[in-house]
Amino acid sequence: MEPLKEEKINEHLTSLNGWKYENDSITKDFKFNDFKEALAFIIRVGFEAEELGHHPNLSNVYNQVSIALQTHDIGNKVSEKDIELAQKIEKILA
Repeated sequence: MEPLKEEKINEHLTSLNGWKYENDSITKDFKFNDFKEALAFIIRVGFEAEELGHHPNLSNVYNQVSIALQTHDIGNKVSEKDIELAQKIEKILA
């Protein structure tokens, strides 16, 4: 697996609403009605991530969840694996 070039990352981001490329990660912040909804979202993301064998950087404060995706096996850079997980995360919200 190879890191994606910034041009390719930005191309993918055009179809991933609200995701940004920064600090060698693709990131997005999510806001929910309450902690319970935020936690349920995190659990669903966890199941999708585990299925891919890929584990995101997650943080949660009350009803807000921040996710940063990068592939640790290639030196903490963005790969196709990160794009795939971001797409799955978006499907959770659909």
